[in-house]
Amino acid sequence: MAAQTNVLDFIKYQGLGNDFILVDNRHQKEPLVTAEQAKSICNRNFGVGGDGVIFALPPEGDVDYTMRIFNSDGSEPEMCGNGIRCLARFVAEKDSSGPVTHRIHTLAGLIQPTLQEDGQVCVDMGPPILSGPQIPTSLQPTQGEAVVQAKLAVEGQEWLMTCVSMGNPHAVTFGTADGKGIKVDNLDLAHIGPRFEHNEVFPARTNTEFVEVLSPSHVRMHVWERGAGATLACGTGACATVVAGVLEGRLDRVCRVDLPGGPLQIEWREADNHVYMTGPALPVFAGSMELK
Repeated sequence: MAAQTNVLDFIKYQGLGNDFILVDNRHQKEPLVTAEQAKSICNRNFGVGGDGVIFALPPEGDVDYTMRIFNSDGSEPEMCGNGIRCLARFVAEKDSSGPVTHRIHTLAGLIQPTLQEDGQVCVDMGPPILSGPQIPTSLQPTQGEAVVQAKLAVEGQEWLMTCVSMGNPHAVTFGTADGKGIKVDNLDLAHIGPRFEHNEVFPARTNTEFVEVLSPSHVRMHVWERGAGATLACGTGACATVVAGVLEGRLDRVCRVDLPGGPLQIEWREADNHVYMTGPALPVFAGSMELK
């Protein structure tokens, strides 16, 4: 007997090269594909190819809709900064009469993206979480409850780590304890990234940002994403980078973060303690595929 199939309609979007398969799932509460199916869809040789599958789901509570995402390895993160910009554009183009600012429920809480006239999307990411146990990390606090420039031995070096949660965990490093800064182009990210992601001090694993400071208002950052590996961009990682840079006294509260896929503008606003991320989100192509 032939296996039963159903057809999945999708639109692929990218935000600075961080690419996602977007699915209109607002007619039912459960995602239309499983985590295992998402892994197959994200496969760049045998599937559509992407860093994750994102679902626009019905609202939960006083919001416009709900977001869920499966990473390319089938894991489910709390949130994704580049992904939520893509989701905002996706839903806006599906429903042109909808609001310019969306209230989106995520596993990281309420996130509010606003579509701007120039096509960019500005996202109110909410306040950063700085308490070590809430990130979570077992690295010891160094500034009140915050883990700032804590030493972590990886690959025979002591790295200085500042830990931030933007609803998902991040470990940010500007260099090692011997004062050596980072040149992002010299990193063997595929080798060193997993050694941070799976380190025992990060019980839920972690995203890791390696940052090269060009000026207090301009940095370069490469990222190893939990569940996705090396990606061209990470929105929550860019937010965490600026928060970490401010805590370490390296960066201004408004900063351009250059990622391999392009720049994001980040502001950690003192007035409300919220982090604001502004960047692009663009459709790549629409399609449909059979799911067994």
